[in-house]
Amino acid sequence: MSDDSTEQQYPPLTSLTKPQRRVLGVLIEKGFTTPEYYPLTLKALTAGCNQKNNRAPLTQYEEDDVLDAVNQLRDLGLAAVVHTETGRTERYRHWMRRRLTLTEPQLAILGELLLRGRQTVGDLRARASRMAPMETQELLRAELSGLLDLKFIQADGPLDRRGAEVDHAFYEPREARTLAPRADSTDDDRPESPPPESAGELRESTAPGGANRLDQLESAQRELRSELDALRGELQQLSRLVADLKLELGG
Repeated sequence: MSDDSTEQQYPPLTSLTKPQRRVLGVLIEKGFTTPEYYPLTLKALTAGCNQKNNRAPLTQYEEDDVLDAVNQLRDLGLAAVVHTETGRTERYRHWMRRRLTLTEPQLAILGELLLRGRQTVGDLRARASRMAPMETQELLRAELSGLLDLKFIQADGPLDRRGAEVDHAFYEPREARTLAPRADSTDDDRPESPPPESAGELRESTAPGGANRLDQLESAQRELRSELDALRGELQQLSRLVADLKLELGG
């Protein structure tokens, strides 16, 4: 959603190319996670596009590819160039808050979906929370419902269904990436329940009929490992950005 003057100034936002999505996702992510180094230089933006953690699929964009994409985003009113006081280096930032009316959690959700694509609601909460706090699934679903109303995301069924998946809705038509509703399933249609809190409940979950709960625990364990790897990657990226900044400042 945006005001009338913005809509008249820029073309409607209906789809983005793969490079545009990656660049925009990186700008959103870094604006949240490393504000001290944001806006980003072209070199840092390219590194963010090609980093190994929190990205799917992995890419190997050249700086020219990233520059083309960010210039296209500028034409759409989604990005801007910032000139430093020294005038030596151009930096880039997103303009999502100026172009669209979004809450901070909604912006983080879109950034995460642009970077990784389709994922479960549970995984999305864990991943997007590194950018903006989302303390409960209910709060997350409320933000997702708002994005669904705006047609910025898509879902494969009710958001409270176990294993529900969501994705952004900015794919190009030729990519044919529309989420189809899942076939009806008694188990899948049940709202998600919290994980077991005691050993007794855990033993019960491993009994026949409790496989879904055990799968959830295993998925949570994998997600924790993934988030730990992501934090390590963020630290490595931060170290590279510090080194780049020292070079730019002549240090």
